[in-house]
Amino acid sequence: MRWKTGRRSSNVEDRRGRRISGGGIKGGGIGIVLLALVGMYFGIDPSIILNSNLLQDGGTQQQTERVANPQEDRLADFVSVVLADTEDTWETIFREAGSTYEKPKLILFTGSVKSACGYAQSATGPFYCPADRNVYIDLGFYKELKNKLNAPGDFAQAYVVAHEIGHHVQNLLGISGKVQARRASISENDYNKLSVKLELQADCLAGVWANHANRVRNILEPGDVEEALNAASMIGDDHLQKQARGYVVPDSFTHGSSAQRVQWFRTGLQSGNINSCNTFQ
Repeated sequence: MRWKTGRRSSNVEDRRGRRISGGGIKGGGIGIVLLALVGMYFGIDPSIILNSNLLQDGGTQQQTERVANPQEDRLADFVSVVLADTEDTWETIFREAGSTYEKPKLILFTGSVKSACGYAQSATGPFYCPADRNVYIDLGFYKELKNKLNAPGDFAQAYVVAHEIGHHVQNLLGISGKVQARRASISENDYNKLSVKLELQADCLAGVWANHANRVRNILEPGDVEEALNAASMIGDDHLQKQARGYVVPDSFTHGSSAQRVQWFRTGLQSGNINSCNTFQ
């Protein structure tokens, strides 16, 4: 991916090195197990975890001296460029639709972080909080993406950011709010189905970004698309469940199968049109 000459975003807040003490997880071992399982999925709707009483408020942030890590600092620089690129893309798309794109902040953290959605640990994976309209990423996740999920490559890493920004776009358009409003009135199984549609749409919106960014700024190099498609496949519910449990439970899907995630990212990438991303239809 061609990124080094790209613009850096001014909307990155670096909280790396801040440690939260005094907080904790409710529910003992069960809570920890559930958090670890959900942590296998990135791009989650944090309310699924953070509003489930597994996490408790309390605790304070302490600034510790961060050890210099050139590789991680390069990742932070990369993420800043990708965020700037999503800003440019979605500003254009919203403006052409007669609307205004509100830029989110991207929070870099280490270990754990406090958001308006509650406290989260690195095991949660990258997430978007609709309440404060921020994206949260512990850069250590990219090591997990490469080594444990077998999805290496800079464009696979960019896909992570673009997917979370897709959730921000859904929030601005009122889509995620409508899904959340249905939660109290439908069964868990039906809500999971809506959650899958929401996640697949975020994948499609990530593809829309990639289409526009490449047409305007020629960011893609040979093999980049394959990296993103591989990442989408590696984090499909069926693949992750098979890896973790040895079997698949389709009714428990919250993000979609590998085939679905690949399909919808490809749909957005090929069309470049937000209207092609109606996964609810």
